[in-house]
Amino acid sequence: MEQKSWSLQIGGRELRVETGDLAKQANGAVKVSYGDTVVLATAVMSEKAASNMGYFPLMVDYEERYYAAGKIKGSRFIKREGRPSDEAVLSGRMVDRTIRPLFNGRMRNEVQVIVTVLSIDGENDPDTVSMIAASTALSISDIPWNGPIGAVKVGKVNGEFILNPINGDLIEGDLNLVMAGTEEKINMIESAAKEVPEEEMLKAFEFGQNAISKIAGFIKDIQKEVGKEKSEPILVRGEAEFEDEIKNIYINGNIEEVLYIKEKKMMERALNEIKEKVEKHIGEKYPEDAEERKSVANLVLDDLCDEIVHKNIIESEKRPDGRGLKDVRKITIQTGVLPRTHGTGLFTRGETQVLTVTTLGAPGDEQIIDTMESDSKKRYIHHYNFPPYSVGEVRFMRGPGRREIGHGALAEKALVPVLPDKIEFPYTILLVSEVLESNGSSSMASTCGSTLSLMDAGVPIKRPVSGIAMGIIVGKNDDQYKVLSDIQGMEDHYGDMDFKAAGTEKGITALQMDVKLSGVTLKMLKDVLSQSKESRMFIMGEMLKVISEPREELCAYAPRIIVIKINPDKIRDVIGPGGKVINEIIDETGVQIDIEDDGSVFITSPDQASAKKAEEWIKNITREVKAGEIFKVRIVKIMDFGAFAEILPGQDGLIHISELADRRVDKVEDIVKVGDIVTVKVKEIDKNGRISLSMKAALKSE
Repeated sequence: MEQKSWSLQIGGRELRVETGDLAKQANGAVKVSYGDTVVLATAVMSEKAASNMGYFPLMVDYEERYYAAGKIKGSRFIKREGRPSDEAVLSGRMVDRTIRPLFNGRMRNEVQVIVTVLSIDGENDPDTVSMIAASTALSISDIPWNGPIGAVKVGKVNGEFILNPINGDLIEGDLNLVMAGTEEKINMIESAAKEVPEEEMLKAFEFGQNAISKIAGFIKDIQKEVGKEKSEPILVRGEAEFEDEIKNIYINGNIEEVLYIKEKKMMERALNEIKEKVEKHIGEKYPEDAEERKSVANLVLDDLCDEIVHKNIIESEKRPDGRGLKDVRKITIQTGVLPRTHGTGLFTRGETQVLTVTTLGAPGDEQIIDTMESDSKKRYIHHYNFPPYSVGEVRFMRGPGRREIGHGALAEKALVPVLPDKIEFPYTILLVSEVLESNGSSSMASTCGSTLSLMDAGVPIKRPVSGIAMGIIVGKNDDQYKVLSDIQGMEDHYGDMDFKAAGTEKGITALQMDVKLSGVTLKMLKDVLSQSKESRMFIMGEMLKVISEPREELCAYAPRIIVIKINPDKIRDVIGPGGKVINEIIDETGVQIDIEDDGSVFITSPDQASAKKAEEWIKNITREVKAGEIFKVRIVKIMDFGAFAEILPGQDGLIHISELADRRVDKVEDIVKVGDIVTVKVKEIDKNGRISLSMKAALKSE
């Protein structure tokens, strides 16, 4: 392919797309630059169908490269970049969630999109650039895909929306919104916000959509110029007569009645019984290609269930479990569930149940984040675990996957805006959400459980946060739709949108949206936001009935932290040569000490007495002696001209021989010896910090 490049001004910077020079054996490959952030995206499709796949085999890989930031990976022993960071996983998920809805779900060619970050400038995040690059690579390739999409980031600083804000603006701003979509619709949202009202969030969507349309149109122009003709995909499809035959078997087997069995496990058993009958029928009638036809039958079942759910909700507002469109399932709440943990919240909503546990630690327990983009620390960490028993399954338990990392990150960002600052509450806070049962929106149950657990632990959060998962069912046109509150598993699977909203009574703190169609309109989002707030407030009301504010006292088993401020110049005195002084304090008192560059000292101890002892010790070390003060001191050294005494740990002063007594002294040893405890008065401190002491003056003061 001939080398070509195109550019578009967006957010006051140049978005540049280049193709024809890199990765030419891929079906589609582009290099996209925004500022000095550069991303390579490739798209490759297999010629044959993946074997035994019951779903479309799309793989999206997001590859961080530390060389992009001029860094060498931090580990002393391992320099090869291996497992992606959580941040890379989250960026990869956004690319996946944006492009996946625009593929034919019956397609069985393997498709792999690989995004590699080649350069990063520290101002322009590669996530939106990666989505644009993936969209362009797919669009110009011969891979069947219903794109393109555009992607932008929206910030809000000083009341003004900013398109693709640089990273520094995001720190001070109220909003960090990533959104993607086609020229007409939005199909992916990921947002962290500082209690932004729903009305303002809708304005942000509109602001971002205008730029998305511009980018998608830009990619369309590139596709027209250099795009390959789309190939024919391998689709799982049976003859029309066979699909009709199977559909009739399901209908005659009362599939609609089965779908509306309220209890999840009973519904699944009944559904499996019908599927077994269908598979038996296929095996007996079509033995020569039974396995292939069974795959088609599963898709027919999926399409039929989708059709039934859509029809009943659009025409009669009939949901699978009989609830009204705005109804939230039964909620039960407990706190203080475990005897020795620092805080717990057990949140149950219908057949979804999450136990969230809070652990409070010392400031030094902060997590060090070493990524391609930056090195930082986290004092609030949220982990989300989704064991197989939560959905009644048996499978190997391995490390957290993309879903677990994504759900944990969403629940984490939902609570960040309401946490107390470090000076007010210096603890490192770890929350772990254990999903005990799942049938819809365990991430939002984790968010609610987190609020309960933090308040149970006595963490002084500013306001409680609640969360809800919303859905939408779209009919034959965009004006025909129904918004659903608190979607369960079936409504998520057969519905057209999964919209998670978390926030306080003041506004939104986190959003996440995925769709199964090409996208949703701003009008749809307006209705979803309005209904989500109503549902969130209902859930919060239920939470506040159980615990209305943080406990006044921390759990007895939580560590105690004392914070003191010292002169930064005195830090070296507290640490001592080779850490001698600080290690002596730690060994003697059993505390943990963390010191920051500004002179903040955090003393963490399992009991108050030990913390107080360490506090007094450090205060004595760092106390600045003033002229006129009287001290009890210990003689540490004898010289011909006087005696040196330790006033405070690490601080000595000189008692000149003339200041030992109110008479003439011929020999220092006649008055004091090493180890003696005597009373002195601080006579003078010279400009070099040397301290002159007087026993004679102390006697006169008595």
